[in-house]
Amino acid sequence: MLNVSGLHTFYGPGHILQGVDLEIKQGQVAAVLGRNGVGKTTTVRSIMGIAPPKEGRVVLGGTDIAGWPSHKIARAGVAYVPEGRMIFPDLTVVENIEVAQRVRAQKWTIERLFELFPALAERRTNKGSQLSGGEQQMLAVARALVTDPKVMLLDEPSQGLAPLVVRELANVITRLRDEGVTMLLVEQNLKLAEAVADTVYIMVKGRMVYDASLERFIEEQDKVKSKYLTL
Repeated sequence: MLNVSGLHTFYGPGHILQGVDLEIKQGQVAAVLGRNGVGKTTTVRSIMGIAPPKEGRVVLGGTDIAGWPSHKIARAGVAYVPEGRMIFPDLTVVENIEVAQRVRAQKWTIERLFELFPALAERRTNKGSQLSGGEQQMLAVARALVTDPKVMLLDEPSQGLAPLVVRELANVITRLRDEGVTMLLVEQNLKLAEAVADTVYIMVKGRMVYDASLERFIEEQDKVKSKYLTL
């Protein structure tokens, strides 16, 4: 569904992504792990066109979308759940979802989203600023889903959430995967990645240095963590 190859991205003179490769198959979840500052967020921003790559390919369902403007990438079927959620604090729950709905959703209608997120249904008239951190994160996911995406990019969705809320988030991601939603998950929360991922990538200094199925990653976890993930 999504294949990234040879991706190079710069911020000014800084060479952030140095030949990133990754692949996500239809209906699967790929998790990208790594320490702070290695380029995880830049990877999703480059796929989304927010930080356009200087070189490389981003192939979505057979079409190379690398370097397209973000609005065109969104219309091609890529949805983005940004780090920090970035919901509109002065809009209601319903308005936050509707603002992303360029055309009426066929699969992930607002009614179905409220079935998936009953807490949002109860607070549909509340403003974004009146929601808890967990509710804001669920709203950010709902806002992405209402576009009926082919691929959804989630950047650090567990950041700042209590362990119980992270478990709820894992249940949502698992249900979405079972519904056929393809997802790229950028995370530092190893437990969340283990709970939902089919494939695990590890990033170091702008490159993917490890990739494996979840089963193999679990088998090699101690060695991999000590080599790439601990300080």
